[in-house]
Amino acid sequence: MGSTRPSMQELIGRRRRAGFVGRAEERAAFRRNLELPPEDERHRFLFHVHGDAGVGKTFLVRELEQLAREAGALTAYVDESADSVPEAMTVMVRQFSAQGRRFKELDRLLAAHRERRHEAAAALAMDGPQDREAPSAGSLAVARAAQVGLGMVPVAGAFAATLDTDRLAQGADRIRARFRSQEDVQLVLSPERVLTPVLLAELTAAADTASWIVLFLDTYERTGPFLDPWLHDVMTTDRYGALPADVVVVTSGQRPFDTARWGGFADFMADVPLRPFTEAEARGLLADKGVRDEPVVAEVLRLSGGLPVLVTALAEQRPTDPDDVGDPSATAVERFLKWEPDPARRSVALACALPRRLDLDVFRAAVDCPAEEADALFGWLRGLPFVTERPDRLTYHDLVRDAMLRLRRRRSPRDWTRDHEALAEAYGGWRAETAHGLRPGAEWDHEPWRALLLEETYHRLCARPGTALAEALGTFLAACAADPAVGRRWAATVAEAGAAADAPAVRDWGRRLSEALADGVTGAMDLLLAWPALDSGGRALAHVVRGRELWNAGELARSLAEYDLAIELDPERPTAHYGRALCCRALDDLTGALAALDRADALAPGTALFLAARGETLRLAGRFPEAVTELDRAVALEPADASTLASRGVCRHALEQYDEALADFDRALAVDAGHLWARVRRGRLRGARNEWAEAFADLDEAVRRAPDSPWIASERGDAYRRAGRFTDAVTELTRAVALLPDYPSALAGRGVALHELGRTEEALTDLDRAITLAPDFTWALEARDRVRAEVRGRPSGGGRPLTSPDSP
Repeated sequence: MGSTRPSMQELIGRRRRAGFVGRAEERAAFRRNLELPPEDERHRFLFHVHGDAGVGKTFLVRELEQLAREAGALTAYVDESADSVPEAMTVMVRQFSAQGRRFKELDRLLAAHRERRHEAAAALAMDGPQDREAPSAGSLAVARAAQVGLGMVPVAGAFAATLDTDRLAQGADRIRARFRSQEDVQLVLSPERVLTPVLLAELTAAADTASWIVLFLDTYERTGPFLDPWLHDVMTTDRYGALPADVVVVTSGQRPFDTARWGGFADFMADVPLRPFTEAEARGLLADKGVRDEPVVAEVLRLSGGLPVLVTALAEQRPTDPDDVGDPSATAVERFLKWEPDPARRSVALACALPRRLDLDVFRAAVDCPAEEADALFGWLRGLPFVTERPDRLTYHDLVRDAMLRLRRRRSPRDWTRDHEALAEAYGGWRAETAHGLRPGAEWDHEPWRALLLEETYHRLCARPGTALAEALGTFLAACAADPAVGRRWAATVAEAGAAADAPAVRDWGRRLSEALADGVTGAMDLLLAWPALDSGGRALAHVVRGRELWNAGELARSLAEYDLAIELDPERPTAHYGRALCCRALDDLTGALAALDRADALAPGTALFLAARGETLRLAGRFPEAVTELDRAVALEPADASTLASRGVCRHALEQYDEALADFDRALAVDAGHLWARVRRGRLRGARNEWAEAFADLDEAVRRAPDSPWIASERGDAYRRAGRFTDAVTELTRAVALLPDYPSALAGRGVALHELGRTEEALTDLDRAITLAPDFTWALEARDRVRAEVRGRPSGGGRPLTSPDSP
């Protein structure tokens, strides 16, 4: 009996939380809902809490979470720290684990997703096409879906709005060719499709041991844009599988639910609008805290406007004197600080409003106090009613922090500048420490380093908005060059610093950059290039970024023009020459590409990326010995780069260095078993060695990994043809043409195989079609000439097989 009764501590905690008055109806409705079985028509599966900032949404959500825990529920709380569906799942998994429930398979897949997405983002942003194959039918479907806003290619991010369909599809094919398995490919191209069914299966298993599972999705005005459509699919469709009925979802944000999406589901959801406390509710809370003196109560009511966060903050101080009730400049925060009798604590509360987030390290940098007192003061700060504690940080409520920032800035502008500069220096020092051990140039790929630089930038803007803006915009440029999503965070931070420092020019820059980024990176670059104060280095980088975006969009001539402008402004920028080389190569100007890569290598000697690109360009030019030399240098610097190894293997194959080529392909596949280009080219090499069993083992595995790739189907079909298996060749090449009807290589190969089977009329139809699609297709032209000659010489096929239409 005793083990089932609540402890004294639990009862005290419940009574203390009962002091959260004014929301009794909402709490009671939620508690009653957990007492109803899911089959009861009165049960609600979804609660949406909404109201203005400061109205107490997060306080209520946290209280509901505690009520759910007391009812035996497994809970997870997600806020704006997650900026994608996979990140939201990561938060859930971490919190479920802390409650003793491991979601092992989902945790594994999330780790794989993070690793693969990072690799794919780099590949999609910088890699050039290898064999310039046409996109697969599956990739075209994915790309077309992305173009209409379905978000099926999340790695493209902000690129999806500007990439043409074929370019998106080619990017998807490069991703497919890069990774180890179909699971890896889908984790990049469609992570929700892979992760969500596993989440639902794990939730179903967890529901066997938990009375309820309650998911709390807070700050929905920020997370809703990506969570809301996913949540709607999870709860109202079977797209991802079955969601257990024991799950309750609580969302909380400033806006009501989107009626266009959720309007038809009112019968299973509860709308929970929150408004400021009525006077009676505020008085009740104050009375519960022992604040009953009427002049004091009247002052609290006047200053707080009924906002629960301010009423609570003021009530917690147990004020006994209104203290200058008639002062029109008084604010709730000033009253709060004056009612705190300890001047050290008042100073701490104000000092800690400056950073956007707090841990003990930041606290020590912000607060001027003896080291031995820091821990105690930090503990006191954690208990303040307007401070929210999260797993990795403390944050002030926005309303309280905004008021404190205004007070600090107006009270002493010099102290404001000094303290923000001190915080900027602290963040800069931590950033320098974090950079130790990172490869030069790789800092922007390191999230902890970026996060520290972001806070450093924020504090420099707050300290000296006029002089720090140019540097902040420079780091914004670098952020966009690294990842458009990082650029969006930078733009939001610039706007926030402008608001905190009351610097309209800074705030306006942040707003305009955020708006421009909503339509893609190019618009943000246009804004910066129109700014007269941007220096030549910044202008060059903006042209590089704009050139990259245009290259990704397939606008090669415009992209090349951007890189030329960048080089004109800053001839010493190696990435501009590298980008120019990619454009030239894509435009079949291999001489121009090599010249640009020579310059990039001269400016940044020993850069594996540039050496590998030069080797690949020499390969495409048919200069195989020189290509091997360059690729040797690249492999020495990056021995585990599968693409470079595969490129060298292709060159060695062309030079008839079969053993060395096979060793390169073996090494590439040992590094990345899913590197399809390496696997297919190894199959081609083994065919050249008459090792047909091994060749078809590679090609069959490639088809298993990418069953909808017309290129791989064409390669296997051509291997059948070269092996003399003409019927199999026609079957497989027909599959390739079904996947991509206008595929010159597959049509030509099928035409030759049909001729070998004596089906000459069909053969000429295929060869004519291939040449119509690609008038300069030399192999097809030669094949058609030979077929016509043989038709004139004898009525049937059966002659010696033609050579292969191998690409370099």
